[in-house]
Amino acid sequence: MSKKKLIISGIVLVVLLIAITSSMYIVNEKQQVVITQFGRPIGEAVTTPGINFKTPFVQDVNVFDKRYLEWNGDPNQIPTKDKKFIFIDTYARWQIIDPLQFYKRLTNERGAQSRLDDILDGETRDYIANHELVEAVRNSNRKARVTDTLTEPSSDTLIDIKVGRQKIEKMILKTANERVSDLGIVILDFKIKRLNYVDEVRENVFKRMNSERFRIADKFRSEGQGQASRINGGKVRDLKTIQSTAFEEAEKIKGKADASAAAIYAKAYNQSAQSKNLYSFLKSMETFEKTFDRNTSVILSTDSELFKYLKSNK
Repeated sequence: MSKKKLIISGIVLVVLLIAITSSMYIVNEKQQVVITQFGRPIGEAVTTPGINFKTPFVQDVNVFDKRYLEWNGDPNQIPTKDKKFIFIDTYARWQIIDPLQFYKRLTNERGAQSRLDDILDGETRDYIANHELVEAVRNSNRKARVTDTLTEPSSDTLIDIKVGRQKIEKMILKTANERVSDLGIVILDFKIKRLNYVDEVRENVFKRMNSERFRIADKFRSEGQGQASRINGGKVRDLKTIQSTAFEEAEKIKGKADASAAAIYAKAYNQSAQSKNLYSFLKSMETFEKTFDRNTSVILSTDSELFKYLKSNK
């Protein structure tokens, strides 16, 4: 009998231990809990960290995250107001602020993600479709010099951004929060992560961009060739001017040199003639001294060189 009591006491103890364990749950600082009984929420949500109790085997604990949660949209092909198809990729951050209402409307985070897909993708499509591409690309309150690569270049046109990307994001965020106000969640932030042309348009854009760059390069090349021609023309002109001036200066120098040389030649010639006469006179006197004496008689013609000097001495 004592053995049976011991077994029964052990069974009761185990059942009580299981019951106590099943009835106790812990909520940490990152969690918030909704208690449900047969699928229906009971009481208020538990948002304070600590140890709590519930009815074992009957009530269930539904745990939700208190932290900021992420939502990443799928890239969608959307036409803008000016009929340009683009791929747009978005993301958002959201939080569960009323776990009881959240459970009633969405049940779990998977349901919330699906609902956010519908709301945020739809609002993004509506707002992008109602604005031109430049408004989705540029921020507000700025002026930009743009070139429309899908039409003729208009680089001299200044476009005033009246709405801009930031304001579009804020409008999407505001409208989306209005639509989720009864879901127990709030969307904290919404951003356009990436924006690009679709493949067909992107190829045309690249072709237009290349064409525009080639046109600008040809313009620069033409201006460079014109500048080179002007420089070469100026160089040839300056070279001819320098050569002409140098030739003129050379001719002047040659003329002065020729005049100086002629004067030197004339002077040298005059000095040479006087020296020649002196030399002839001295030689003649030497010949008289060596040839004649007091007893020598000589007959000279009037054409003789010796007679010339004798005649001049008279």
